[in-house]
Amino acid sequence: MRKILFAASECVPFIKTGGLADVCGALPKEFDKKEWDIRVVIPNYTCIPEKWRDKFQYVTHFYMSCGSYIQNEYVGVLQYEMDGITYYFIDNRHYFECFAPYGDIRFDIEKFIFFDKAVLSMLPLIGFQPDIIHCHDWETGFIPVYLKNEFQGDMFFWGMKSIITIHNLKFQGVWDAKTVRGLTGFQAELFAPDKLEFKKDANMLKGGLVYADYITTVSDTYAKEIQTDYYGEGLNGLLSARHMDMQGIVNGIDYETYNPETDKKIYANYNADNFRKKKSINKTKLQEELGLAVDKKRYMIGLISRLTDQKGLDLIDYVMERLVDDYTQLVVIGTGEAQYENMFRHFAWKYPDRISANICYSDDLAHKLYAAADAFLMPSRFEPCGLTQMISFRYGTLPIVRETGGLKDTVQPFNEYENTGDGFSFTNYNGEEMLNVINYSKHIYFDRKRQWNQMVDRAMANDYSWNASKFRYEGLYKYLMGEC
Repeated sequence: MRKILFAASECVPFIKTGGLADVCGALPKEFDKKEWDIRVVIPNYTCIPEKWRDKFQYVTHFYMSCGSYIQNEYVGVLQYEMDGITYYFIDNRHYFECFAPYGDIRFDIEKFIFFDKAVLSMLPLIGFQPDIIHCHDWETGFIPVYLKNEFQGDMFFWGMKSIITIHNLKFQGVWDAKTVRGLTGFQAELFAPDKLEFKKDANMLKGGLVYADYITTVSDTYAKEIQTDYYGEGLNGLLSARHMDMQGIVNGIDYETYNPETDKKIYANYNADNFRKKKSINKTKLQEELGLAVDKKRYMIGLISRLTDQKGLDLIDYVMERLVDDYTQLVVIGTGEAQYENMFRHFAWKYPDRISANICYSDDLAHKLYAAADAFLMPSRFEPCGLTQMISFRYGTLPIVRETGGLKDTVQPFNEYENTGDGFSFTNYNGEEMLNVINYSKHIYFDRKRQWNQMVDRAMANDYSWNASKFRYEGLYKYLMGEC
């Protein structure tokens, strides 16, 4: 039996702020349970809904110190089994009593340093000796550092390997080196430019990238992009040096959760055979619910996103007046930076029959929009993988994307001469270029409906389930375990 432990800061269905949670929730379930024992560990946040927390069972507890700042802290270990997967929860009210998983960066760094050491410390006590610890993002970046240093004094950890997956290189867990040394108890020599030091500070993600046995990212294109100055966030030199131990594996989506034929959250179910008649029912019903002009012939563009600079929202601001004409509607769902929240609110006030700004995150409303929209807009400045475009394929909603990261890997741009492609794309981060592509998509939608529907056929036939990516992860795990 091959044993893998996923370590992460969030996991569906317990707690989610982004795509990382979807990965940690969906991927472990894909492996053959006769060959693989895959378990997951996350913090026991008090903001995990009670319907889950009430089911957690006590396993053990112990006391642990990290450096000079964290002394004799309680570490509880809880567990819960679901769909054949065992989930562990590291319990400590001081660090994990919260309304959201992330807040003040200084305290976040301290609590995830505590979490990283607690994950390794619990393993001998629960009797689980994984072959590989699969770490996700900066919050788990010090697990490989502890594993290769302090914990090598215990035979239990000998031969244990680690992988770190970069879901978004922009977030790295950087704080001053003196404080981090006090929090971790690491030796002074670890805070060197070839190890944890980053521009005179300490960097948790960099620690993981230096000490992990292997690095993955969430798309092939993003793996190449982050080795350049523009996308590398200051770590491109290190990533280039480790490029032989790095690959991109595109994320998948849960094909049971996102299935227009069985989705109970949408107004009318449909499939690849009958979408031409039934998909528009979802559009008119959503138009009614949101107070937009009710007209199934309008071109509805959806946008579900964190409202941040990364997502290309400044481009939308630049072209909005020309984007939403008399035949076009825009529906936005998301929260984020105040300037973008207020931008969408302003335009929704100005054009109430064309624009709906839903400054919130509602999973029910998101499902309705996936089913109702004709196109989905993702003009990201950078996008490690992106799940929205894959979900929109599933619902026969065509993505309009910028060619970056996972968007480039998953969306094949429409070629009207060969009648190929399943979406629309533009290359440069430029508002005019984006608007030209959107207008081109409108032309195909209104004037070449047969070709549009053939694109929808191809989009709904795509397979971005976890099944394809699972085989690449299996191969990687076996390689690190010396099986191939």
